[in-house]
Amino acid sequence: MTIEVRPATSFADVATMVGPKRPDANVCWCLSYRIPSKENLALNGLERGERVKKLVRQKPPPGVLAYDGDGEVIGWAGVHPRRDTSFAGNRKIPHVDDLDVWSVWCIRVRPGHRGKGISHHLLAGAIDFARANRAPAIEGYPVDNGGKKVDLTMAYVGTRALFEKAGFVKVADTESVLNGFPRVLMRLDLS
Repeated sequence: MTIEVRPATSFADVATMVGPKRPDANVCWCLSYRIPSKENLALNGLERGERVKKLVRQKPPPGVLAYDGDGEVIGWAGVHPRRDTSFAGNRKIPHVDDLDVWSVWCIRVRPGHRGKGISHHLLAGAIDFARANRAPAIEGYPVDNGGKKVDLTMAYVGTRALFEKAGFVKVADTESVLNGFPRVLMRLDLS
């Protein structure tokens, strides 16, 4: 299967991956880590999609999208400079140094395409995207699940094993827990 990962510049494709079935619904839209908490909580219904439209038009856009050989969008990864995310002030996820790192916080694969390695392509695409934008390093905050099953609704942060396969190394523990599993800070040097 041919997979192409490219910057998320299509609002329609981002909406397919992270938007609600009903445009006025109050769902994440992958905004909870991308914008300040106060702003995220204040946005309702259609405002959420409008905010994502603005992010998609910015340079750099808020993430990357994966497409199959037929050009159908099948995956999303949220990736951006950490300073522009809620991780910049997150007390549970430590800062290990003052490097202007990028964060990858969400990896999502469409139903019907899961179990085919798409998340590996998305993470590789996020790395390439960060590198192309001159990031010195990229971080992720996956669960350290020790091979145990992670609930699908909580699997968006990825697993330690996924990040290790992409060359990331654990650099710190965090105080964050998701689905009963501790999250770890994984980093890949891009210099």
